[in-house]
Amino acid sequence: MYRTALRNVLAHKGRLLMTALAVMLGTAFVAGTMVFSDTFGKALRDSNSKSYSDVAVQVVDRSAGSRASAREKSESGSATLTDETVRQLASLPGAAGARGVAGGFTGVADKKGDLIGQVWAAKGANFAPGQDGKDPRYPMAEGQGPKNAKEIALDRKTADKAGYKVGDTVRVAANGPVIEAKLTGIFTTDDPVVNTGGTLTLFDKATAQQTLLEPGRYSSIVLTAKPGTSQDELLAQVEPKVTGHQFDVETGTKLQADEQAQITQGTDSMRTMLLVFAFISLFVGIFIIANTFTMLVAQRTKELALLRAIGASRKQVTRSVLIEALVIGTVSAAAGLLAGIGIGAGMQSLIGSLNENMPNGSLVIKPFTVVVTLVVGVLVTVLSALLPAVRAARIAPVAAMSSGDQPTSQKSLVVRNTIGSVLAGGGLALIGYGASTGNDTGRLPVGAGAFLALIGVFVLLPLLSRPVVALLGPLLRALGGTPGKLAQQNAVRNPRRTAATAAALTIGLTLVTGLTVLGTSIGDTIDRAVTKSMKADYIVSTANGMNLSGQVPAQIAKAPGVAASSPMTSAYWKLDGTSKAISGLDAAAFEQLAEIKLTSGSADALGKGQLLVDQDVATKFNVTTGSTMTATFPDGSAGPLTVGGVYEKGGMLGPVLLANSEIAKHDPKPYVADVLVKGKDGATAELKQALKDATGANPVIEVKSKQDVRDDFSQVITFALNLMYGLLGMAVLIAVLGVINTLAMSVFERKREIGMLRAIGLDRRGIKRMVRLESVVISLFGAGIGLLLGCFIAWAVNGTLKSSLAGLTTVVPYGQLAVFLGLAGLVGLVAAIWPARRAARLDILDSIKTD
Repeated sequence: MYRTALRNVLAHKGRLLMTALAVMLGTAFVAGTMVFSDTFGKALRDSNSKSYSDVAVQVVDRSAGSRASAREKSESGSATLTDETVRQLASLPGAAGARGVAGGFTGVADKKGDLIGQVWAAKGANFAPGQDGKDPRYPMAEGQGPKNAKEIALDRKTADKAGYKVGDTVRVAANGPVIEAKLTGIFTTDDPVVNTGGTLTLFDKATAQQTLLEPGRYSSIVLTAKPGTSQDELLAQVEPKVTGHQFDVETGTKLQADEQAQITQGTDSMRTMLLVFAFISLFVGIFIIANTFTMLVAQRTKELALLRAIGASRKQVTRSVLIEALVIGTVSAAAGLLAGIGIGAGMQSLIGSLNENMPNGSLVIKPFTVVVTLVVGVLVTVLSALLPAVRAARIAPVAAMSSGDQPTSQKSLVVRNTIGSVLAGGGLALIGYGASTGNDTGRLPVGAGAFLALIGVFVLLPLLSRPVVALLGPLLRALGGTPGKLAQQNAVRNPRRTAATAAALTIGLTLVTGLTVLGTSIGDTIDRAVTKSMKADYIVSTANGMNLSGQVPAQIAKAPGVAASSPMTSAYWKLDGTSKAISGLDAAAFEQLAEIKLTSGSADALGKGQLLVDQDVATKFNVTTGSTMTATFPDGSAGPLTVGGVYEKGGMLGPVLLANSEIAKHDPKPYVADVLVKGKDGATAELKQALKDATGANPVIEVKSKQDVRDDFSQVITFALNLMYGLLGMAVLIAVLGVINTLAMSVFERKREIGMLRAIGLDRRGIKRMVRLESVVISLFGAGIGLLLGCFIAWAVNGTLKSSLAGLTTVVPYGQLAVFLGLAGLVGLVAAIWPARRAARLDILDSIKTD
């Protein structure tokens, strides 16, 4: 029996080729993901290994330069890190030295005025020379460090990238006006931000504090330990000297371990996401493998029955089929492992080519990767072949004297349809329940329901195939005549086979459709929110979302062509004991710049110092127009505020609105997120240029129109969708292989029938058309079910997002879905090319006499 099983593998290697490819592609995706994530993670950890090599203990002021600084300082006092703090810590018994670090965001413009590098990786810091005039953190390769406000130093990579040399004038900016300074030095550094493509600008101490923080203030203090003093001992000495919960005090070892753990967590998250799509591909492969072995067993009915007749037991027959699956799974998984190593190396090279500063390293192939890939490949193949193997063992010895497939019992079909109906019905009910909750509590029911519904639909696909394919009958006859009619009959002749073939495409189209509908719905909601609440022509903000300098709103207001403008401020106050984000606008310009739909009250209330709240806040605090709320301000004082109006939730203005003049009474330096601008002549190119000029052509400050804001959101959504489409591409490719495999084996199975059709007058072109139309029908059937299921699941997921994304409605992009359906039909045509050519080339006499 073992020799028979091995001979069967060799005898049917052509028919098993697509199955082997499906397993190989799925396992290659798994192996490639694991190799890439391990390699990339190690490279990142190695790159960051020196981050805290000169740090024994570090004290960090979390509130320095942060978005929530006003709130944090109001809750924890006004303690900051100063020169006095540095002196106190430097005098500790275990401290060899202490240095203050004034760090923060700093963008560098190239010679064209554009920002160098990515906005999130642009840093600035203070140059802290010792008595020898050198800072050991930043050894100068050329020139010297900055000594006054008109001098800066740049890291070597940034200077080379922009073509700057010592003596050049460089334009830099934080959150304020552009600084034009002389480049006095170019330094080298092992800072991981710089090594991964970021920029680092050095100022003298006073300028760094003035530009990045506040005069006399540090963002962190770094201590080194005396010989014989451990980091933990020094930490124990530092902690009593630094009070306030906004300070983080950690040892260098702990900081480095935390950073390494963060990198590991990030790469693990990336690997998990990629593995999800890899296992989707393997899940698709399960249908192909099961379908292939089912057809092989059907084609070998006589052979297996004869083995039973001469003494083979059921266990031996089952075992022989499983051995075939084991051999194919082992060989395919090994090939997938090799291909996966190549994929991992290719992905690492791709990352390097997209960003030359990304860390690189030798390929990491862990034994765990090898074991997982081989085990997964073998298990998937063997388990997929288990049911066909059991069916093979049930073939009666008397079948050796008959021909054709063994009929499926009516009982088995009734049981299958009953199980499928229960699963699908239960899944759809769970999805409906989850969607009805309207918040994130419904996501688990929706997820569980989607899984059950998907499985239930798969089980019911044979039942669904007959009526769905019958609907296409008139179209097939119109397009293909007799071959079209034959294609329809072939598609419904064996509904289980048709369903198993279509199921692979159903999975892919369900996921693709669901993602597309979700992306379109969210994009439409954001677009409407921006359009609905923004009457301003332009929004001026920093590229990194940081606080705008207080000088910027005044500069913009003076720009030619500006009809009205207002800074959009943010504050965090307690309202009736609950901390809430409050958005501020100038009351006089509010009607020209923003729009809200009031359910009660009036926008004029802003000018009277009253609050405007959205419906959620009104409901939560049980307030309405005329109600009074108690506000606790950053300085600790409290006072009453009257609610002057309630508006519909949604838009960019947030849950609570108040006039800037009222916010300034209690928070002299509120966070300025944006400046809204209305032009005298609308949104014109001249106004946009005037706004840029008013901010000193600052490379960090962006001037965006409504359309620019829309485009930014749509780019993010489009990028995410394209990424998902790319990851799902492997599953779709495997589904195509399944269609090819099924058609090729079906052609072999129907050799006599095809020979008879040729003998009675159907020409080769008609045979090709028949096979192609059959493939298209199966593909469209699977895709159509996937489109419907994907739309329904996306609708349910949207239902769970309504609480966090106001105004969210399900938008079905009919044009895109029509394209998906058309592509599915094209997939069917492409998949049929080889099987159709093979069928057309069959010899008539040889086919008719086939046993």
